[in-house]
Amino acid sequence: MQIRDLPYTDPGRPDTRSGPRLMLWLGRNQLAGQVKATAWGVVHMAAVAALPVALGIAVQAVVDRSGARLALAGGLMVLLGCLVALGDTMLHRTAVTNWITAAARVQQLLARKTAELGATLTRQVAAGEVVAVSTGDVEKIGWFVEALSRFGSALFTTLAVCVALVVYQPALGAVIALAVPALVLAVLPLLPPATKRADEQRDKAGYATELASDTVAGLRVLRGIGGEELFLDRYRRASQEVRRAAVRSARMWALIAAVQVLLPGLLLIAVVGYGVGLVQDGRVGVGELVTVYGLVTFLLFPLRVFEEIAMAYSFSRPSAVRAARVLSLGRTARAGEGEGPGEVPSGDLYDPESGLSAPAGRLTAVVCGDPDAAGRMADRLGGHAAAGAEGAPSALLGGVALDGLPLETARTAVLVQDKDPVLLSGTLAELLDVPASGAVPAEAALAAAQCDDVLTALAQACPDASGDPMRTRITERGRSLSGGQRQRLALARSLVTDPQVLVLDEPTSAVDSHTEARIADGLRALRQDRTTVVFSSSPLLLDRADRVVFVQEGRAVAVGTHRGLLRDDAAYRAVVTREPDPVVRPAGELDAELTELGESEQIEESA
Repeated sequence: MQIRDLPYTDPGRPDTRSGPRLMLWLGRNQLAGQVKATAWGVVHMAAVAALPVALGIAVQAVVDRSGARLALAGGLMVLLGCLVALGDTMLHRTAVTNWITAAARVQQLLARKTAELGATLTRQVAAGEVVAVSTGDVEKIGWFVEALSRFGSALFTTLAVCVALVVYQPALGAVIALAVPALVLAVLPLLPPATKRADEQRDKAGYATELASDTVAGLRVLRGIGGEELFLDRYRRASQEVRRAAVRSARMWALIAAVQVLLPGLLLIAVVGYGVGLVQDGRVGVGELVTVYGLVTFLLFPLRVFEEIAMAYSFSRPSAVRAARVLSLGRTARAGEGEGPGEVPSGDLYDPESGLSAPAGRLTAVVCGDPDAAGRMADRLGGHAAAGAEGAPSALLGGVALDGLPLETARTAVLVQDKDPVLLSGTLAELLDVPASGAVPAEAALAAAQCDDVLTALAQACPDASGDPMRTRITERGRSLSGGQRQRLALARSLVTDPQVLVLDEPTSAVDSHTEARIADGLRALRQDRTTVVFSSSPLLLDRADRVVFVQEGRAVAVGTHRGLLRDDAAYRAVVTREPDPVVRPAGELDAELTELGESEQIEESA
């Protein structure tokens, strides 16, 4: 895999059972790149290791006054220098390619998971956690993948050098062969506390990222209530916690680095002292001592690589655990997983857990006193299981379980718009350019969602668009728009898709009553003969629904028309009218109020 070939056509199905298994899966998918990088690493390190041999030959040639051997040593140094340059260049090229392609694979997997889960992702994991995984954690995983090939080449070269030293000079080689493993193992007791401190730093950084994201998202509200400084103080404290955790982690890694410098230095002193005695006894030549000294000096290089791989694993393992946790999220286990688009079922929509039924081709309103319960029910109707509810029964469309369908098929059948839909940055035309049946043009969807004033405002806000609101750019998350404007544009986007079943969670909570009544009429007309489910407690929407389902404590307890339930069900009346207690009222009084309500709505609409 080359960088120019990115993105992957198919990044594959990762092993998300654990963080180490995820990294092993990444390594298997990059086996060719790892072998190539390891081979070039061996060329580089072997050439560096052979330089002391050439230097020893040159020194001994000078001692023996041999010009031929001196020339041979010079030519060998030139050859080894070329191999060092070539090996280092190609090692860096292949290792960085492994890093980038591994990070790109994980990022593609995260993007695919985000697209698969949609709005339900942030209900299962914090938004700050997703951001941290897709940025910092991806880089750390890529770092370990990149360091793995250099570790392999360093390990191979170290073993080869130790064997060569034992063969070349047994007296010194045996000491070095025993000392090198001890140097490597000396830092192992320091790794667990270093890893723990790195984990603490990462957790605190994730919390700070989440806090910053929430603060930015709610900045307009914070300014309205004068709470900017309160949240900024919280972020400052979180940032200082991150700084202190980073310093504690750096101190431990600095201690590991100091040990890696101190112990090899002591080994060098021991080798030189022992070697000088052997030279004085005539058992070792000067050139041989220089060669052994040079090889011991070379061994400091792979020891650094061993330290790096330990550090990379310590940082990447918790990162891989978090990435695996995000990548393992999903709806319930789907029987159609991995299959292509299948036949889209049709019929009534039914939720076995609550008993909610939405007849095909009709507008069903759902009244639920608990907004959180309404959101979870809306997700279930779209085939998404709530976090920790994997064993819950799936919603059925025409008797077919939605979580048993391939994702593309399920989303073609049912579209869920939650109560806080997100508008992506781009032009209005790009916002409405979504997968759709083609039966509903953008103009009709905008008209049904009562977006005329929004279009006028967009056209005036951007002179560069030549008065065309469809060419006007919308800022990230629609921050330049009011809450009601964002809500109506999101509704228009959902209407353009024209799904067989449309589930809306509080689609008019941020608009005035006059606009809400017109939206209800437009929605009813545009979705004629299509199944529509609206979670709302607005009397204007409820009065225009074909049927109303009242949900209490997660169960559908009453079904009828809005006026009928308002007259006959005290608990329903308490939720819709916000009465403190469900008081039973005379039927004549209720009939008079309903008649008055209908007359007032007619007057308002004619105005």
